[in-house]
Amino acid sequence: MKCGFVTILGRPNVGKSTLLNQILGQKIVIATDKAQTTRKRIKGILTDEKSQIIFVDTPGVHRPLNKLGEFLLDEAKIAVPDADLILFLVDGSEPAGKGDKWIVENILKKSAIPVILVMNKLDKVKNVKRVEENLLTYKTLFDENVQIVRISAKTGRNKDTLLSNIYKRLPEGDKLYPDDVVTEESMRSVAEEIVREKILLNTSDEIPHSVAIKVEKYEETDDIDRIYATIYCETKSQKGILIGKGGNLLKTVGTEARKELEEIVDKKVFLGLEVKVEKDWRKKDKVLKAFGYVSEL
Repeated sequence: MKCGFVTILGRPNVGKSTLLNQILGQKIVIATDKAQTTRKRIKGILTDEKSQIIFVDTPGVHRPLNKLGEFLLDEAKIAVPDADLILFLVDGSEPAGKGDKWIVENILKKSAIPVILVMNKLDKVKNVKRVEENLLTYKTLFDENVQIVRISAKTGRNKDTLLSNIYKRLPEGDKLYPDDVVTEESMRSVAEEIVREKILLNTSDEIPHSVAIKVEKYEETDDIDRIYATIYCETKSQKGILIGKGGNLLKTVGTEARKELEEIVDKKVFLGLEVKVEKDWRKKDKVLKAFGYVSEL
């Protein structure tokens, strides 16, 4: 039996969460086309007859602009030292950028942990020559030869090839989780993330980055789960946008989130949402901790 930790690292919006959901065959992390969708490390556990792989999804690595940004960077860095393998996920439809170079120079090269360079989003590229040109720009970031796997997290292309290469790098060891456990996330945390995902999908501009969700109460019974959550934003104008004309946007977010939660818990869900203003919360350590953004570095 092989068992080990695999950290998924990369710039924002390269498909880390999409890849993890694809590997597990089910959705355990929210995934949108907006940067900073993932804000915390989330474990996804894949178990079969010969191995248990504990994947760690991380926030996209980028230059922090506030206290929340510093927390996101810390979350990515924390996931590196305990890993047995790092998947450096890149957008293969584009050449390497400054962000990719920063990750290699400041995180990967300072660690002795083996790396697989995973070129994602190849379903977007039809020109084979362009793929090879892009690949070269990533290979030159490394001093030595780096193992490369080309995939499409969206379609699942070459997923089995990636898993085969991961398996070869795993250490021998006993399973750390029961076979039926896919994530450590609590339903309270899942509910917060799903509400935030629906806001990301239904809003634009600054709104997606300025919201935090906190479940104030989660009451679970055999027939129905009752969830009461607060959506925090930074200004009164943002609150108005989140509520929408006649409460339409808040109703849409609530309905979409409730339906997805009902699929997960396989029973009725009551979801009560309200919106509150917490001015400049992304810059305040105390408020960040209250929202669960607590750095371990």
